[in-house]
Amino acid sequence: MPVPLLRPFPGLRPAAEVATEVAAPPYDVLTSEEARVLASGKSWSFLHISKPEIDLPEGTDLYSPAVYAKAAENLQRMIAAGVLRRDPAAYFYVYRLEMGAHVQTGIVGGASVAAYDANRVRKHEFTRPDKEDDRVRQIDACNAQTGPVLLAHRNTPALATAIAATTAKAPAYRVAAVDGNTHTLWVMDDPAMVRTVVEAFDAMVAIYIADGHHRSAAASRVAAMRRKAGAASDAAFESFLVVTFPIEEMKIFDYNRVVRDLNGLSPAEFLAQLEGEFTVTPVSGRARPAAPRSIGLYLPGQWYRLEVKKPLPPASDPVACLDVSLLTDRLLAPVLGIHDLRKDKRIDFVGGKRGLGELEKRVDSGEMAAAFALFATRMEDLVAVADAGAVMPPKSTWFEPKLADGMVSYPLDWS
Repeated sequence: MPVPLLRPFPGLRPAAEVATEVAAPPYDVLTSEEARVLASGKSWSFLHISKPEIDLPEGTDLYSPAVYAKAAENLQRMIAAGVLRRDPAAYFYVYRLEMGAHVQTGIVGGASVAAYDANRVRKHEFTRPDKEDDRVRQIDACNAQTGPVLLAHRNTPALATAIAATTAKAPAYRVAAVDGNTHTLWVMDDPAMVRTVVEAFDAMVAIYIADGHHRSAAASRVAAMRRKAGAASDAAFESFLVVTFPIEEMKIFDYNRVVRDLNGLSPAEFLAQLEGEFTVTPVSGRARPAAPRSIGLYLPGQWYRLEVKKPLPPASDPVACLDVSLLTDRLLAPVLGIHDLRKDKRIDFVGGKRGLGELEKRVDSGEMAAAFALFATRMEDLVAVADAGAVMPPKSTWFEPKLADGMVSYPLDWS
């Protein structure tokens, strides 16, 4: 029998009284040093599972077998202590993220690996083999998926009703995270609501990866490994841990660029080089883009507004139409000689949550020669690229708020 696009599962969750200590920032937003500090004095922090090197000698190779073995050991230790408990049946979970006035409420479930492999769970980024390998080893060692993939879906009245009915009840727990955001989890254990969610997602043409391409790819690889070893085709590993939110509720921040030099040009020569592709206007104050096709440029002590001149790329090419692509194609590559954003050491990236002040700081300190402020990529842009089977340039999206690790994990030993 085919695995549903999204299916319920018996979640592995913290006991309510320790949920706040357990919940932790995502594994990939912290250095090992930062994780050690955050987990200090917290025996039950999920960082002991997601960043297990903090329990090994400093300097341990992050990809050492000892790291993955320690993750599995710590997971079993927390289960044995009753800190993490498995639910008695397969449920969905409702996850609410609050960041200031921003609220988004979605569903935790297991997304079909087969749907991912068939591009029904759609991607918009390339992955790196080394990062995929890391997640494969972690999932395989723990026999669980402990880091959720962030997805987006088009909402339906049936889903909205099921979520509203679930959130009308008391939550399992509500966690105020170290970043100031609030994470709340409800258990959707009503069989009728569970069926409603399964049927609503099965009717969808596609759902979309927002963040977590490496975790998704790793889950697919683990499933292929276990399938090849002869495991049942309907086993738990045929799905992977996701939290999926309605597209209209999700928030993408700008992902800005800073460059170390002007490719041998003086500031005046650099500005002159831009006039073929941009209308260049000096501004007082900060040039935060208010709409697509407008880019803020900061040189020491002065902001400029760059308006992209026509002709624009055809709408049939959703990647070329992105502001991040226009900046690369019309400025970074031809003027500054920066062609490969993944490998060129002359460019760096600054998440928009840090604000334009961070761009000024990087330039005014002399570390960088120029900064570019971009209008945030929109969810409809992401969907268009994914639907076209295309790939965005590196560092095109910065999603906030971030999910927490440890709110609910997906064990691979159920069926």
